[in-house]
Amino acid sequence: MLMVPYREQDHAKLVAIWERAVRATHTFLEEHHILFYKQMVSEVLEQEQVEVWEVLDAEQEPMGFIGLDNSFIEMLFVDEHFQGQGVGKFLVFQTMKMKGTELRVDVNEQNEGAARFYAKMGFVQIGRSELDGSGNPFPLLHLEMKRTGG
Repeated sequence: MLMVPYREQDHAKLVAIWERAVRATHTFLEEHHILFYKQMVSEVLEQEQVEVWEVLDAEQEPMGFIGLDNSFIEMLFVDEHFQGQGVGKFLVFQTMKMKGTELRVDVNEQNEGAARFYAKMGFVQIGRSELDGSGNPFPLLHLEMKRTGG
């Protein structure tokens, strides 16, 4: 696996990865929510509102991506075909090498798989919000990692 900065030519592929991952893991979302967030993610990527890194396979095709605002993980999505194969862990470890070990992330409370993933990675809950960042009733768990070394 190789991590590279956002490549504009992969924009549509990353949005498709996001959608497949969300449909596989965010079963609490209704269709109109998915379409709303899909547009938002597309704009964030296109306008490079966050620092985006892609993880590529041997054929240089994206398998997942992470979006960062300094040491805050704004988004981390792995194509459903590659989930459980270490792609997310690779993204987090590479981020720790770049940004240090004091990372933070918000995760949807209903996305139990993601909450378990972050707990395994060493994140602990430091807070909770009833609403997501867009004001929708999808509670967020606020997580933080404080590790010494990787």
